[in-house]
Amino acid sequence: MSSFGAQVQTVLDRFGPLCVGVDPHVALLQEWGLDATATGAREFGLRVVDAAAGRVGIVKPQVAFFERWGSAGFAALEEVLAAARSAGLVVIADAKRGDIGSTMAGYADAWLGSGAPLEADAVTVSPYLGPESLRDTLTTAVHTGKGVFVLAATSNPDATALQSAHTVDVAATEGQTVAERVARDVGWVNASAMFAGGLGPIGLVIGATVDREALGLADDVVAGAPILAPGFGAQGVQPGDLPGVFGSVARNVIASESRSILSSGPERLAGAIADRAAEYRSIRG
Repeated sequence: MSSFGAQVQTVLDRFGPLCVGVDPHVALLQEWGLDATATGAREFGLRVVDAAAGRVGIVKPQVAFFERWGSAGFAALEEVLAAARSAGLVVIADAKRGDIGSTMAGYADAWLGSGAPLEADAVTVSPYLGPESLRDTLTTAVHTGKGVFVLAATSNPDATALQSAHTVDVAATEGQTVAERVARDVGWVNASAMFAGGLGPIGLVIGATVDREALGLADDVVAGAPILAPGFGAQGVQPGDLPGVFGSVARNVIASESRSILSSGPERLAGAIADRAAEYRSIRG
């Protein structure tokens, strides 16, 4: 069984870092001539998958834009997830789940369970009920060849006050930020001998717009983790900025773009993805 980190490394080397978001905003559905319904979201998602397959290696469906339609929306999402995985794409379900105990285990079964209706290759999770609350989920991912992306430093400006705050508990190193504490507390998985020398299955969400140094997320802190990086495209960061923003860990970055690509419309979508992917590959080398 191949580890999730190995899968990510393979697609990054083959296709480059571009990850296409599957975000059926109501406005985009309208621009695409689709109904603002679960049926429209399903059609939107399947078209994005079709355009992405063979041009990039990773897609990231935003769960919220499907679940807003209730059971019909989840049924649509199930089809999109299954189609993407069948097309050979690595699928990150952007669900941002976070809880404790058996509840978190239930989320792990829902998104990472083999044969589950919502099965994805990885899921985004929140550590703000305490990083220890994620332990069973991280362990499940390792044992099943799946991945988890833990929110460490998100690209929304309002998060900075929390994520740059300093921890005060005795278990933390003096002066450690919340973001650094999160990265270090989940990094034990990737530091295990099983994943020495390569990418581990536990990734971090680190916005391309944040000041990593101020947040305590130096290269040595995040080394070995796949990095899911929002902030490219519509939020202003461009492919050419990737080496400067992420330094020696730039080759571990999955650069997420949604609106900047999806707004090209269904007819031009495949070409827009191909062009943007090529731009990233030229930078990554």
